[in-house]
Amino acid sequence: MNAENYPDVIRLLQNHRSVRKFINKEIAESDLEHIIRSAQAASSSSHGQSYSIIRVTDPKKRSKLSVYAGNQTHVKTCAEFLVFCADLYRLEQISLLSGVDMAESLDTTEMFLISTIDAALAAQNTAVSAEALGFGIVYTGGLRNYPYEVTQLLNLPRRVYPVFGMCIGYPEEIPEKKPRLPLKAFYFENEYKRIEDTSLHIRKYDEVMKQYYLNRTEGSRSETWTETQTMKRKPSRRLFMKPFLKEQGFLLI
Repeated sequence: MNAENYPDVIRLLQNHRSVRKFINKEIAESDLEHIIRSAQAASSSSHGQSYSIIRVTDPKKRSKLSVYAGNQTHVKTCAEFLVFCADLYRLEQISLLSGVDMAESLDTTEMFLISTIDAALAAQNTAVSAEALGFGIVYTGGLRNYPYEVTQLLNLPRRVYPVFGMCIGYPEEIPEKKPRLPLKAFYFENEYKRIEDTSLHIRKYDEVMKQYYLNRTEGSRSETWTETQTMKRKPSRRLFMKPFLKEQGFLLI
């Protein structure tokens, strides 16, 4: 189904690309403010707004963050770099000022999920509003490669952790749109569909992604989506996250 006859926002959402090359041009402060206000308008569990956003403008900090993220140059070259943090510190502090000790409830896995989801929702509003203004974005989950160092660099207090970063800027190039799974592979009615019901759709998608990689890399890469995900996800990654989160006050009880 073509989205051409639908509102602009539908076409915008369906044309998302991750941009990793940016031209050297600043974003107007007024544009950035509207992007952040759009982030703030995102849905939030019980209106708790359990997240914070850190705009990193210090070139030295940007440079360190680019290294922590896996030597991703675009962290340094994009016009704006934002770090989205799950934040239960603010709730803890306002409760203490009110004479209420919330430590037991803040230690729960549910509150960890709430703060992480709140941060993700705000980030997606950020992405959509930035793209609506003509900017490119890319999420940077690589910050979690060095969570202790990022936490120290950004002076994050206990009960705050960096979920991911986001580069925003004027695109130098617009990459080819990356195909998504067919709807029948993940969109179900009334009950979950097991792999025997979806494998045909996934196999067809594997062929689509194989051709995509061949085109994108001029023949140097030809794996399927299944192969890519298996190779990438099979090695255990970031096993330090659980002890790090515990140290940051996310006890996950």
